[in-house]
Amino acid sequence: MLVDALGRPLRFVVTAGQVGDITQAPALLDGQHGQAVLADKAYDSNALRATIASMGAEAVIPSNRSRKTIIPHDPVVYRHRNHIERCFNRLKHFRRLATRYERRTLHFTGVIYLAAILIWLR
Repeated sequence: MLVDALGRPLRFVVTAGQVGDITQAPALLDGQHGQAVLADKAYDSNALRATIASMGAEAVIPSNRSRKTIIPHDPVVYRHRNHIERCFNRLKHFRRLATRYERRTLHFTGVIYLAAILIWLR
Protein backbone atom coordinates (compact mmCIF):
# COMPACT_ATOMS: atom_id res chain seq x y z
CA MET A 1 0.00 0.00 0.00
CA LEU A 2 1.12 3.52 -0.77
CA VAL A 3 -0.08 6.40 1.42
CA ASP A 4 0.39 10.15 1.25
CA ALA A 5 1.94 12.36 3.93
CA LEU A 6 -1.37 12.48 5.80
CA GLY A 7 -1.72 8.69 5.93
CA ARG A 8 -4.48 8.45 3.32
CA PRO A 9 -4.31 5.50 0.93
CA LEU A 10 -3.21 6.30 -2.62
CA ARG A 11 -2.55 2.89 -4.17
CA PHE A 12 -2.62 -0.73 -3.14
CA VAL A 13 -1.97 -4.11 -4.68
CA VAL A 14 -3.55 -7.33 -3.40
CA THR A 15 -1.14 -10.25 -3.58
CA ALA A 16 -1.08 -13.83 -2.37
CA GLY A 17 -0.11 -14.31 1.27
CA GLN A 18 3.33 -15.77 0.54
CA VAL A 19 4.41 -13.01 -1.89
CA GLY A 20 6.91 -10.49 -0.54
CA ASP A 21 5.78 -6.88 -0.44
CA ILE A 22 8.93 -5.55 -2.10
CA THR A 23 7.95 -7.19 -5.40
CA GLN A 24 5.05 -4.72 -5.73
CA ALA A 25 6.92 -1.58 -4.63
CA PRO A 26 8.02 -0.44 -8.13
CA ALA A 27 4.44 -0.75 -9.41
CA LEU A 28 3.15 1.31 -6.49
CA LEU A 29 5.75 4.04 -7.03
CA ASP A 30 5.29 4.22 -10.81
CA GLY A 31 4.28 7.75 -11.81
CA GLN A 32 4.48 9.11 -8.26
CA HIS A 33 6.50 12.10 -7.16
CA GLY A 34 7.62 13.38 -3.79
CA GLN A 35 10.60 14.42 -1.74
CA ALA A 36 11.08 11.18 0.17
CA VAL A 37 9.91 7.57 0.22
CA LEU A 38 9.72 6.03 3.69
CA ALA A 39 9.77 2.26 4.09
CA ASP A 40 10.86 -0.34 6.62
CA LYS A 41 13.83 -2.72 6.45
CA ALA A 42 11.94 -5.22 4.30
CA TYR A 43 12.18 -2.77 1.39
CA ASP A 44 15.96 -2.39 1.56
CA SER A 45 17.23 -3.31 -1.90
CA ASN A 46 19.53 -1.61 -4.37
CA ALA A 47 16.94 -1.92 -7.16
CA LEU A 48 14.24 -0.15 -5.14
CA ARG A 49 16.68 2.54 -4.04
CA ALA A 50 17.55 3.12 -7.73
CA THR A 51 13.85 3.39 -8.58
CA ILE A 52 13.36 5.96 -5.83
CA ALA A 53 16.43 7.92 -6.96
CA SER A 54 15.08 8.01 -10.54
CA MET A 55 11.94 9.66 -9.13
CA GLY A 56 14.14 12.39 -7.67
CA ALA A 57 13.20 11.41 -4.13
CA GLU A 58 15.24 10.41 -1.10
CA ALA A 59 15.03 6.81 0.10
CA VAL A 60 14.51 6.82 3.87
CA ILE A 61 14.92 3.10 4.44
CA PRO A 62 16.96 1.59 7.28
CA SER A 63 19.56 -0.89 6.13
CA ASN A 64 18.81 -4.56 6.49
CA ARG A 65 20.95 -6.41 8.99
CA SER A 66 22.42 -8.60 6.23
CA ARG A 67 23.71 -5.61 4.21
CA LYS A 68 27.51 -5.45 4.26
CA THR A 69 27.70 -1.68 3.77
CA ILE A 70 25.21 0.15 5.98
CA ILE A 71 23.40 2.97 4.17
CA PRO A 72 22.50 5.76 6.60
CA HIS A 73 18.96 7.14 6.81
CA ASP A 74 17.43 10.17 8.51
CA PRO A 75 15.82 8.93 11.76
CA VAL A 76 13.87 12.17 12.23
CA VAL A 77 12.13 11.77 8.86
CA TYR A 78 11.75 8.01 9.39
CA ARG A 79 9.52 8.65 12.42
CA HIS A 80 6.78 9.74 10.01
CA ARG A 81 6.54 6.17 8.68
CA ASN A 82 3.88 5.56 11.32
CA HIS A 83 1.36 7.09 8.88
CA ILE A 84 1.25 3.83 6.91
CA GLU A 85 0.70 1.89 10.14
CA ARG A 86 -2.13 4.24 11.08
CA CYS A 87 -3.70 3.73 7.65
CA PHE A 88 -3.64 -0.05 8.09
CA ASN A 89 -5.17 0.41 11.54
CA ARG A 90 -8.01 2.49 10.08
CA LEU A 91 -8.62 -0.18 7.44
CA LYS A 92 -8.82 -2.84 10.14
CA HIS A 93 -11.72 -0.96 11.73
CA PHE A 94 -13.76 -2.27 8.81
CA ARG A 95 -14.54 -5.75 10.09
CA ARG A 96 -15.01 -7.13 6.60
CA LEU A 97 -11.36 -6.36 5.82
CA ALA A 98 -9.91 -7.44 9.15
CA THR A 99 -11.51 -10.89 9.01
CA ARG A 100 -11.34 -11.23 5.21
CA TYR A 101 -14.96 -12.23 4.67
CA GLU A 102 -14.56 -11.86 0.93
CA ARG A 103 -13.01 -14.99 -0.58
CA ARG A 104 -12.55 -13.71 -4.11
CA THR A 105 -9.79 -11.19 -4.77
CA LEU A 106 -12.08 -9.04 -6.90
CA HIS A 107 -14.61 -8.66 -4.08
CA PHE A 108 -11.90 -8.07 -1.47
CA THR A 109 -10.37 -5.35 -3.67
CA GLY A 110 -13.76 -3.68 -3.97
CA VAL A 111 -14.15 -3.60 -0.20
CA ILE A 112 -10.69 -2.03 0.11
CA TYR A 113 -11.69 0.66 -2.39
CA LEU A 114 -14.83 1.38 -0.40
CA ALA A 115 -12.90 1.58 2.89
CA ALA A 116 -10.26 3.83 1.29
CA ILE A 117 -12.96 6.22 0.09
CA LEU A 118 -14.41 6.38 3.59
CA ILE A 119 -10.96 7.07 5.05
CA TRP A 120 -10.50 9.94 2.58
CA LEU A 121 -13.87 11.41 3.61
CA ARG A 122 -12.96 11.56 7.32
